[in-house]
Amino acid sequence: RNQYTNGKSDDKPIPKSKTYTFDEMNLPTTLRPLDNHLAKDERWKETHEIQLNRRNFLQGFCKKYNSKQKHKMNLIRMVSRIFVEEKHKILYCEVPKAGCSNWKRTLMVLNGLAPSTNNISHDAVHYGKWLKRLDSYDLKGIYERLTTYTKVVFVRDPIERLVSAFRDKFEHPNSYYHPVFGKAILRKYRVNASEEALKTGSGTTFKEFVHYLLDSQRPVGMDIHWEQISKLCSPCLINYDFIGKFETLEEDANYFLRLIGAPKELKFPSFKDRHSSDERTTLDVVKQYLQQLSVVERQMTYDFYYLDYLMFNFSRPNV
Repeated sequence: RNQYTNGKSDDKPIPKSKTYTFDEMNLPTTLRPLDNHLAKDERWKETHEIQLNRRNFLQGFCKKYNSKQKHKMNLIRMVSRIFVEEKHKILYCEVPKAGCSNWKRTLMVLNGLAPSTNNISHDAVHYGKWLKRLDSYDLKGIYERLTTYTKVVFVRDPIERLVSAFRDKFEHPNSYYHPVFGKAILRKYRVNASEEALKTGSGTTFKEFVHYLLDSQRPVGMDIHWEQISKLCSPCLINYDFIGKFETLEEDANYFLRLIGAPKELKFPSFKDRHSSDERTTLDVVKQYLQQLSVVERQMTYDFYYLDYLMFNFSRPNV
């Protein structure tokens, strides 16, 4: 018997043949007030202020830069990265390489699907389908949850996230990314690639990977691990109640857990999900990878993630 239970819902999924747009939802455009009951506690006072500033900054950015054209965005695609935790009424938008594995573990515990975050494997988190996505509900279910549940997103410096994704997917054996992405990248961007390289797709360099990323005629499509956060989570269309950052992941996550009334014994896990012996992707590590690029390539990579840098107020890297 599996240690996890798969919660089922009576909600009927939206027919894939019908396309709904954001405009049809008529969602409120104002932010819900941030619960301030912990703000008086010295332990959380600074974290609370930082959270208020992040929310206000993003809202100000969106008012200034948001265009009506974006409101025609496909609703199903827009909510497809959002996971639903019913017990505490949470909507979590998954941003890969920004603590998402441990967030999913935490959501599973909150939802009663597992007793602890400690013994949930990587595969159970990402391939077990224990957590429901928002696009699995009908239109009424989506609307009700978007308007009443607490919406949370955790983000990370975009280029640091990019380097982390490259290291994870291309510097370790991988039965999906090497044959699907590696082969296509090597075939197009490596001069005189060996037969062995073209056969396995292994050995892609960061420079070759960036050539693929910046190519408008990519030989293979984008992937959620390096897609822009602005496209993954639509932060100017969905008003997120809580914006966490990878740089302060544990502090932000544990504050959020207290805010939503999680069990006191539940703490956000701090362990590295995979390749635990590898050095974490820090700013110093990022600099080593950026040195493999020309000045123009570095600038173009920054430009690729320009919107993410702006809307989440990340400092511009020294590219």
